[in-house]
Amino acid sequence: MEQHKPQINKLYFKAFRAVDNRAACMKFIEGHTHVLEIFGITKITSAKIDWVLNPGVYVVIVSAEEDGKALAGSRVHIADGITPLPVEGAVGDMDNRIYGMVADRVANGTGELCGVWNSWEIAGLGVGSWVLSQITVALSSLIGLQSLFGLTAPATYRNAVRGGFRVVKEIGINGKFYYPKEDLTATVVLNDELDTLPTATQESHDFVMALRKNPKQIIPIPNKTNDGFIDMHIDIVL
Repeated sequence: MEQHKPQINKLYFKAFRAVDNRAACMKFIEGHTHVLEIFGITKITSAKIDWVLNPGVYVVIVSAEEDGKALAGSRVHIADGITPLPVEGAVGDMDNRIYGMVADRVANGTGELCGVWNSWEIAGLGVGSWVLSQITVALSSLIGLQSLFGLTAPATYRNAVRGGFRVVKEIGINGKFYYPKEDLTATVVLNDELDTLPTATQESHDFVMALRKNPKQIIPIPNKTNDGFIDMHIDIVL
């Protein structure tokens, strides 16, 4: 029987520290794992679940009702010089220069935007990886990070560049690696200027700055599947 997508006119974006909300972490893991399985991806470092015990991990979870089922999500891992970032685990064996790049930035506050996913229920609504990534970039600034790494799939690479990230061409094959499987590629990206986002598009820049100024707000956006609007209830106050 064909599944019909639910009518969605509200989405709740809630940020929290992983160690403070185990139940929400489990919702995130369940949703993320299901999406990866659909695409036949089983070996990916950002899908490991040991992060739920890491006090340096912050999570954004998206649901259609408050405290409801996770429909999308993302994470920020703060680099502490002890626990490797997911990007280090993913490409470090192929190019160990990633370790030095992360280590050089730990003192000033660096981390990684990772684990970005969305479910079929909200695919096509216009609130996918771009909106979620910008909200997570704003969160990264609020927790004191000055720079942010990422490992992008071909489908999300363009959104990363729009958001002010650059390709780390110094490593891999001009920043690209065969990951998580030999027939797939991923690109390492870096935003070294989270405070000002000088290379981000105007739309991305303004969206992030507005969220920093007011990290709890409701933003209506056009629903791309009909003529209506979706109210994004954003709360990244920690």
